Parts: sequence; C-alpha cells; structure tokens
Amino acid sequence: MIKSLYDYNQTMASDLNNHNCQNLESWLWEAACSIRGEIEAPKYKDFIIPLIFLKRLNDVFEDELTNISSIREIALAMVNADHKLVRFYIPERSRWNNITEQKVSLGEYLTSAMRDLARENPRLLGVVDQNDYNEATGGSRTISDASLKKLLEILSCKRLGLKDIDADVLGNAYEYLIGKFSEGSGKSAGEFYTPREVAELMGRILDPDPGESVYDPACGSGGLLIRTYSAFVKKYGSDSTLNFPKLFGQEINRLTFAMAKMNAIIHDIDAEIKIGDTMERPAYTNPDGSLMQFDKVTANPMWNQNFDPGQLKNDHYDRFPLGIPPKSSGDWAWIQHMITSSRKRVAVVLDQGSLFRGNDEEKIRSAVIAADLVECVISLPEKLFYNTGAPGVILIFNKSKSASQRGKILFINASSEFGKHKEVRKLNQLYSENIERIADTFETFQEHEGFSITRSNEEVLKQNGSLNVTLYVSQMISEEQIDIRSVLSEIKDIEGLIDDVNEKLDSYMKELDYID
Repeated sequence: MIKSLYDYNQTMASDLNNHNCQNLESWLWEAACSIRGEIEAPKYKDFIIPLIFLKRLNDVFEDELTNISSIREIALAMVNADHKLVRFYIPERSRWNNITEQKVSLGEYLTSAMRDLARENPRLLGVVDQNDYNEATGGSRTISDASLKKLLEILSCKRLGLKDIDADVLGNAYEYLIGKFSEGSGKSAGEFYTPREVAELMGRILDPDPGESVYDPACGSGGLLIRTYSAFVKKYGSDSTLNFPKLFGQEINRLTFAMAKMNAIIHDIDAEIKIGDTMERPAYTNPDGSLMQFDKVTANPMWNQNFDPGQLKNDHYDRFPLGIPPKSSGDWAWIQHMITSSRKRVAVVLDQGSLFRGNDEEKIRSAVIAADLVECVISLPEKLFYNTGAPGVILIFNKSKSASQRGKILFINASSEFGKHKEVRKLNQLYSENIERIADTFETFQEHEGFSITRSNEEVLKQNGSLNVTLYVSQMISEEQIDIRSVLSEIKDIEGLIDDVNEKLDSYMKELDYID
C-alpha cells in the first residue's frame, strides 16, 4: 500500500507528546542542554546548530513534496528526476528518519549524511559539512552516540516545516539560541554575536530603502544583516512584489561563516556571505580591482584589534587615505574600510576609546570630521555585550547628509537607556522603549536636554576632534530636595534615643559593679 505523506509526517512527530515542548526557544535550549557538560559551551554550538538547520531543511523538503503530490512515492520520483523542484534536495542518506533510525555508528553516519547534503546542494558547501560528529580526542569521543541519539530525539518532537512555523519566528528562536551560547562563551562571544537589541537599533538607524544593498565586512553570525532586513520589513511590509534589500557579508572564521549562512536561510532571506579576511583580501571587488560599494554598511568588528601597519600602508584598495591607525587598535582601519565601501550611510559599533584616543587616531578622526562624514555618535550603556562589560558606542557616518544636517554632528547620551537583562543577571539590556527613544531622536535629529545635542564640526575640531559624547552632553542628575528642619528634627530624635540607651547601659553596668 502506498503511504501518504500525511501519515509519514505524523510518524515523524510521534514523539511530540513524550517531550515537554512549551515553546520554541525553550525546546531549542532543552536540546542544547542535552549535550551540555560533555563538551565545552563554546564548542557545542558547532554541533547542535547544524542539526537544527538540517531538521528545518528536511521538514521543508517534506512540505514541498506534499505540494508536488499527495502521494509521497510519486513526489519523490519527480524530485529525484529534477532537483530544481525543491529549494534544497535532501539525498536519501541525509533524510531525518534515516538518520534517527541508525542503531550503531551514529556519529559516523551523521557526518557522512551532512557531507552528502552539501555535495547535492552547492550553496551548502562549507556550511553543513564542517563538523565531524565522530571526532575523538585522546581516544575519547567529543560527543557520544548516546548523546547524539538523545539530541535527535528532542529535535524530532517538533516539525519545523513551512506550515508549522513562520521563517521569521524560527529565525528569531535560532538567534536566541546563538545568544544563549554567547552567555557561556566569554570573550569569544563577541566574535560571532551582537546582542539582538543592539542589532535591532542598528537596523533602525540604517533604514534601508527598497532595492538598496547592505554590507557587513565582519558579519559574525549575520545578526546585523538580518535585523536590518527585519527593519525594512517592519517599515514596508513583506509583500512579494517589494524590492527587498540585498544583503552581503564577509566572515573570517569558517564555523561562524557557516552559522551566518544557516541563519539567513533559516530566516528565508537571500544573503550572499563569503569567507575570508576582509582586511587582507576583501571579497567584494569590481572587475578593475577596486572595492565594490554598497548603499548601507554595518558592522560590529573586533574592538581594538591588532593590525600590521605595514600591511595597511601597502593596501591595494586605497582604503586608508586619511592615515594608518596604530598597531594596538584597528578601529579606524575598519571605519575607513566601511566608508570606502559605502555610497550612503555607515553604522558601526566600537569601543568608546575610539572616540578620543590621540596621535594617529586623532589625525584620522579629525580628517573624517573635517570631511563632514560624521552624522551621529551614540554612547551605549555598560554591560550590554557578552564579551565585555565596557560600554560601546555606535558611530554613524553619512556621505549624503540632508542640507539641514550638513556641518553638524548629533550626540546622543544613551548610557542610562537600559533595563536589567531578563535572563543574564550580570548584563543590561536595551528594552523596546529604549530603542524607540534612541532611534526616534536620531531620525528626527532633535536635541533633548541631558540626552542629545548637536555640535558643529568646527566646535568638535576645537576639542582635538574628540567625539566623546559626555564632553558635549551630560545627563541631568535630579537632586533630591532636602528639608533642613525635618533633618534637624530627626537628628534630635536620634540623639534622644542615644541618651536613653546610654542611661540604660550605665544602669546595667552599675548592677554588675563595673562602675560606681
């Protein structure tokens, strides 16, 4: 008897009632925790994230088969003959039910299944085939078959198909999971993750128009690109006739590059992500060898990154015409690369020291200010980032300022715009009202006492080109009104209580013959 696809999917979801799947995020974290302790937190994201991605691809594949024919065998025969009928063709070995039914050598089988999937889908080369689920160190498996089996069982409890869950909802949960991994990754977290709320604010700031291109030269897991895309959808809607922004990114770390690619696909967003060292060999160039330009550019690069000044001096892309930053901090190398790569606006998250450090950085900073490229500087609260408690800053540059904003810089002191992080006690978090206030002030370019102010380029240059926000706008500290009469009265009452205590103490001491 031919089995219907409906029955097949019901079989796949048979574990649903055997697991406590309260919501998508807690379910994903439950899956992650099932292997927690066996391998270090920074590493186990490399194992679980590709498996969630594989589950999504499999469930979408099954949904696409349903759309082709209600009879599974007929649909499979058509897809086997023409792989273009589906987004990603899942070969027999890589199908979820075949993986979960493995009784022995699960890690070895899973590794082969991932590599088969990549071979059948060139877009996934270097994305899902990076991990060896059978790897061992010193004769001991990194993750045992028993743990892999448990992980697969939990992931089998929910379908992640097109009709089961919206791409954006799944994508948000996927980013949530990346964020949770960041909590345990210490300083390395900054290499792949920007807190979602900061990314959301950056998306509001970039404000891409229909058809514009957006580029991140240090894209990590792709959060800034995706939040910028989401800002567009929130503003313009998701009608398929819209000319959506085109996303481009480059990432140096191969595993983080894979995360970025998966992140975009999970969100159902078309993004071109390339691997490589942006400073040494930028991936996006024109036929004549010059840097390709994009409408909007965003990044959260490594702060105070060490660079070889000699390498920058011999740059083949003319990216550093304003000067070479010191070896100890490449912040203004990143900024110059981003400005060179942009046609319009740039938004970058950096350490606050980049605003006021002297010598070579001061010369570069002053040249950028004199060129009227600085649009806004936003100081952020402390303890927003997983890898440092230091407060960051968002620097915004613009090659197409409006007439009313030319020659001016807006400074926003948002250092108090935060609440306590809802999950990580040691961290702070931008709440929606904080994001709204900061973004609205930037968009309207308005001054608010104790929060924002505009200064001319000339005024800033007189301050040695310092862009330190607190130099121009200090937050208002409300002083408590003190009632002197009330305070004096309280002091007298306290003095009276002290006299009473002293009298009782003297009485007790006399009774004990300690005093006459």
